[in-house]
Amino acid sequence: MSEEMLYHKKFEQLPVSVFATNAGLGLAAAEEASSVLKAAVSERGEANVILATGNSQLSFLNAIRARTDVPWQSINVFHMDEYVNLPAGHGASFPLFLRRHLLDEVKPKAFYAVPGDAADLEAACQDYEKLLREHPAGLCVMGIGENGHIAFNDPPWADFNDPRWVKVVELDRRSRQQQVGEGHFGSLAEVPTHAITVTIPALLAARRVLVLVPEVRKAEAVEKSLFGPVTPDVPASILRRTPHAHLYLDSDAASLLPGQ
Repeated sequence: MSEEMLYHKKFEQLPVSVFATNAGLGLAAAEEASSVLKAAVSERGEANVILATGNSQLSFLNAIRARTDVPWQSINVFHMDEYVNLPAGHGASFPLFLRRHLLDEVKPKAFYAVPGDAADLEAACQDYEKLLREHPAGLCVMGIGENGHIAFNDPPWADFNDPRWVKVVELDRRSRQQQVGEGHFGSLAEVPTHAITVTIPALLAARRVLVLVPEVRKAEAVEKSLFGPVTPDVPASILRRTPHAHLYLDSDAASLLPGQ
């Protein structure tokens, strides 16, 4: 673990590590992720990983991109969500984000992009679910939204027992506003109202789940996730009952926790 780790403790079944900086968080998460991926490739000849996008993931993506020990040629990459009918080449595209910040350089075995522009969205969801089931994830790396969402499973519609692994969802206004705040859109009116998302059961089906949450704007969601009721009103609260997950925080995201 990074020398910048401030403390480590469990909240119910969830291990939580708090780091002094976002950069330290990213380095430590990249170290664990690389170990998981290398072990999967050694054991099964290939690894499957589901990755998140967004500003909160940049320190991790920068750190793992710089590592030379990750066997990307044996790793299949999936991701979590994409807007419905976003104009081609739009800067907010999540597959484009991953290509720019990771994939174009590391060149994985395969990259399976969520097809937000499919003519038949329901068929596209079924096809992506089939791919996920055919390639069981050894690792899922995600964040937590300002409204407590994981992927685009927004409150209050998130379903901890969703029978579907991939579906079209309507986006919560706060979730859409977050995308404006992060600079991906110029105004709320520009943010699509719907997206395709991988659901909570599919995300947590991965053998190992790393949850990376930097920045003070996430502090309220972190506090509610760790101390409030386990409820779809705070989707990330289900992580407290996920012992194969590991929550990484920086000191800003942990600033509302008791004793901080």
